[in-house]
Amino acid sequence: MTVPNNPVYAIEWHENWNGTLRLLDQTKLPESLEVLDCQSVETVWEAIVMLRVRGAPAIGIAAAYGVLLSLRKFSGVEPDSPEIRTAVHQAIDYLATSRPTAVNLFWALERMRRRLDSESILETVSELGGRLLDEARRIHDEDRIMCHAIGKFGASLIHDGMGLLTHCNTGGLATSEYGTALSAFFTAQDQGKSIHVYADETRPLLQGSRLTAWELMQRKIDCTVICDSMAAQVMREGKVQAVFVGADRITARGDAANKIGTYGVAVLAKYHGIPFYVAAPSSTFDLSIVDGDEIPIEQRRDIEITHAFGKRTAPVNARVYNPAFDVTPAELITAIITERGIIQPVTQGDIQAMLS
Repeated sequence: MTVPNNPVYAIEWHENWNGTLRLLDQTKLPESLEVLDCQSVETVWEAIVMLRVRGAPAIGIAAAYGVLLSLRKFSGVEPDSPEIRTAVHQAIDYLATSRPTAVNLFWALERMRRRLDSESILETVSELGGRLLDEARRIHDEDRIMCHAIGKFGASLIHDGMGLLTHCNTGGLATSEYGTALSAFFTAQDQGKSIHVYADETRPLLQGSRLTAWELMQRKIDCTVICDSMAAQVMREGKVQAVFVGADRITARGDAANKIGTYGVAVLAKYHGIPFYVAAPSSTFDLSIVDGDEIPIEQRRDIEITHAFGKRTAPVNARVYNPAFDVTPAELITAIITERGIIQPVTQGDIQAMLS
């Protein structure tokens, strides 16, 4: 096992219910490790929108803790005051506007809402805060357990000496600890398997080169960063035996939304006869949606393309289209790896059976 001596966590809650949410600012990686201390709901919202914290499970966890920050100004108010409950509900609604695609965000916030509404007889604001902190920590701990379980199932699909390709970032930076797709790689390493990972750089914000390569190198896993446009050639050369990616929302039939570029990788894998695996916890499934066309796709700022990391890379007034995600249809997915097991083939019936 090659875990770093001092592992870096994307999300930490410090002190009691009236404490501080500490986020690793992922916009600063890999150049520096900088921590952002969030003491207001607005700061958490900004951190999610600006990708200081990112990854579907991670933003759900961060938002759950962020709800607690709405209680900070009510230390002297009666806990059953409508004012308090209104403020917490408003915080939940506000945090839900931060990013539209990742269903884990809404799943976590609804858990916090249900916990709030279930607490009817309380003596102090501190008691209410403690109950909400308990729920946020449960969400955090459950994700950690799910990630390790996903890793065990995913590693069963990896053999010694395999070349693996991944897109975007799905490790501990995007979750509570081991990650989803990267959890399969980390667990395979724990089992003594030798692997080589090709990390798509993942334009336009380079989560693959900035974050995935950084995490793999922290673990001393052999990795090679490639431009997104090089994936086809690397597959053609026979260097890749499987593709592992994460997901931000999966429909009832198995269509999976993930970082923009994933769909293209899936098409390439299909053409080259390479298995394409999606790794995600059960909280990422949205069974209220059947077809991937119904998934809301976040549109991000033009500047992410026209000014890549501060330098103008497109002409003034150039038109820009910048969807943050695309949808891979179930027909292109070999299997979906969850904490409950592997769904293969990917059909609506098999998904329902696994999740029920």
